[in-house]
Amino acid sequence: QVQLVESGGGLVQAGGSLRLSCAASGSIFDINRMAWYRQAPGKEREFAAIVTSDGGRTYADSVRGRFTISRDGSKTVSLQMNSLKPEDAGVYYCHANIRREWYSNANDYWGRGTQVTVSS
Repeated sequence: QVQLVESGGGLVQAGGSLRLSCAASGSIFDINRMAWYRQAPGKEREFAAIVTSDGGRTYADSVRGRFTISRDGSKTVSLQMNSLKPEDAGVYYCHANIRREWYSNANDYWGRGTQVTVSS
């Protein structure tokens, strides 16, 4: 079984910072890419940032320059969020593309999410 567990969400004032972390555990051979998505109330889940196994990073236009995604280890990813805006509020989900065995295909996994609230 593979699990992704997010942490670090909370309440912050506009202009403040938060750091989210996500740790993968279980039967894992390797992780191709890890990403953060977010979902605001009443809206669809949207992409925020992704980091590949070779360190390549891509950001949504809405967060570029304010958020930084990092692979902190082979099974962990963080999202440093600065200059937060009220529109950044929502549930942040960790996503990973994981291969459980050397011979298996990679599959997508999701965490349960962590709440980020930004007060104006």
